[in-house]
Amino acid sequence: MKVCIAGLGAIGGLFAARLAAAGHEVSALARGGTLAAVRERGLVLTSNAGERSVQRIDAAANAGELPVPDLLVIAMKGHALAADARSLAPLIGPQTTVLPAMNGVPWWFLQGAPLTNVDPHGRIAATLPLAQTLGAVIHLTCHTTAPAEVRHGFGERVIVGEPTGGASRRADDIAGALAGAGFQAETSSDIRRDIWFKLWGNMTTNPISALTGAACDAILDDDLVRAFMARAMTEAAAIGARVGCPIEQSPEARMAVTRQLGSFKTSMLYDAEAGRALEIEALIGAVREIGLRVGVATPNIDALLGLTRLMARTRGLTSPP
Repeated sequence: MKVCIAGLGAIGGLFAARLAAAGHEVSALARGGTLAAVRERGLVLTSNAGERSVQRIDAAANAGELPVPDLLVIAMKGHALAADARSLAPLIGPQTTVLPAMNGVPWWFLQGAPLTNVDPHGRIAATLPLAQTLGAVIHLTCHTTAPAEVRHGFGERVIVGEPTGGASRRADDIAGALAGAGFQAETSSDIRRDIWFKLWGNMTTNPISALTGAACDAILDDDLVRAFMARAMTEAAAIGARVGCPIEQSPEARMAVTRQLGSFKTSMLYDAEAGRALEIEALIGAVREIGLRVGVATPNIDALLGLTRLMARTRGLTSPP
């Protein structure tokens, strides 16, 4: 299979390295130091067991220099995709499947009702055909240790499914390819619900970690912070129930699962420490936007969103409009 990875950061680098090692023809869209490093010495992946591998892949800064793939994996941050979506057009042929491997609420989530927090200028919807797009949820951790160097943390689970629900041959095929590359891949007949469930779990820990600099175990050890998170999660669960994504678990039960993972940094905390723009709107802003549309009050989510936006502006961690 011809695969192109758009965004060669932590998740993109993991996908690229694993798929290349499995024998797929992998190319990548990358820039700056990452592009230079990949061209000079390849893409380096260190497993959670400490095993190091190097994969040589074709990489370019311009999508027009890369072959049109069978599978386009988008591993960009939400704000980067909103700004640069049109640059991906040369990578989308009539048979290309688009797989966004991203956090938060995707642009297509409300099925025809655009989310201005996620796609403020309509560039994503205009460039990425919904009919060629699969939904995905990534349940694993990894981070970059240097340009084009990725270290896998824990977790292997990747869920893929049709945005409109149900089963499909292409979802089965993509899940099979990912399973062959070492992921614990599965298909879902209701990927929207899987997306909302993951969001429900990380829409609080990610921004709180960036605000405080704390790892997840320290966050959950604070009674007041944990209670605030539970209130925000209750609001998000009420929104989910209105949009066909009910959540049966309690906030406390979900936080207990996170606690079992021990001390780890969220992806947003890694971004904050590295001085990168934070992925705020897809994780929190879109939740507030959907809440406004379906009539669910979100005072705790509003407070979290306002504080995180203010911190990002103050520290220069925002993306260009």
